[in-house]
This record gives sequence, structure tokens and C-alpha cells, in this order.
Amino acid sequence: MTVILVLVTFLTFILLDWAINRRKAPQVAKAPTLPPLLDPAYVEGFMVPEQLAYHPGHTWAFRERRHLLRIGMDEFAAALAGRIERIELPKPGQWIRQGQKAWSLYRDGEKTDMVSPTEGEIVEINREVLANPSLLRTDPYGKGWLALIQVPDEESTARNLVPQGLVRSWMREAVARLYARQPQLAGAVAADGGLPTEDLLASLPDANWREVTSEFFLTAA
Repeated sequence: MTVILVLVTFLTFILLDWAINRRKAPQVAKAPTLPPLLDPAYVEGFMVPEQLAYHPGHTWAFRERRHLLRIGMDEFAAALAGRIERIELPKPGQWIRQGQKAWSLYRDGEKTDMVSPTEGEIVEINREVLANPSLLRTDPYGKGWLALIQVPDEESTARNLVPQGLVRSWMREAVARLYARQPQLAGAVAADGGLPTEDLLASLPDANWREVTSEFFLTAA
């Protein structure tokens, strides 16, 4: 009987020790939250969430917390790029500069680049979008985000973004400029809710994909 009590006591201590250490064990970090689209405004059929900041090269930034921004490409850029086959993102730890080439999109053997909306160190990249580039088009502000950046000087980089009060007119001007350059695209906006087609340039075999995208992405030579 004594032996049994000793064993029970021993097992009790083992279980208590396991429970205490389990609470101390490091927890697996949760996936970062996505930008909340509380008011997804539309301009000329393209979604332009008001919670985001935009760079003239059609990239966006969302403030996760102090000195940490999530970045991506806007829906206008995603529709213009269309069916991307591959994307190259900067590596974690890499420093990227605002307004300079940050990532590349590949389609039909051609490459186009996009610029960063801010300056700082890459903290994390979206590996899901690397495996499935279609997320850039289907969910550019959610699952299609591209990277998290540690930004040392938020005020300085904010000065080079599109002023909040001018975002709608800036997007409206971009769409008008695209349609003026490629008049056929004016009919590429679907009658279904006035939303843009999945791949704007797919219906224009004579359009130079790299040339058109580079012009709007501000990476033209």
C-alpha cells in the first residue's frame, strides 16, 4: 500500500511539473491580421480602401503599429498586371527605398517591376502569394499583401505618398489616362457592377504589357 502511495505521489508531482512548464513554453505566433476593409470605396470601378495610404506607383501601405507597415499593390495595378505567373519579392532583412524597385512580376516571359511605397527593412514576406500569385488579383488588399516593413521614419516617407484628400482624383486620373492610351479598354469594364475585368490587357493582344505597366508603375526606363 505504501509503495502505491509513493507512486501516486510521484506521478502527481510529474503532472504538476509538466503543467507548469507547459504554461511557460513559448506560444506559436499567430498569423498577422489583414488590413480591415471597413469602408472599401470604389473609383471608376476599382476598389480604393480609405484606410490605406497610396504611392503614385500604385502600391499601398497600411500601418500595423508604430514603425511597422504592411505593403502591397492596389487593385488598379493588379488588374493591369493581370494573370501573373510568378512574383519575386525582396528577402527578409533587405533594405528597400521608397519609390525604388522593390518586387518584380512575370508574365509570358516578360518582367515588370513595382516600387515600394515606403522605406525600411523587410521583416516578413507573404509566402502564400509567392505560391499563388493569383491572390494579387483576387484579394490585393487582403491575402494578396506582399511584405511587412520596419520603417524608422514614418513622417518622412508619408510626405511622398498621395495626399489622402486627393486619392480619389488621383485614381480617376490614372483610369482616364489608361483609357486614353488604350481606348479599347474603356469597354473592358464589365457591365456587372461596373467592375474591371480580371485581366485588363488580355483583350488587347497588340498592347505591350511591359510598356503599359511600367508607365503606371513608375518604372519605365
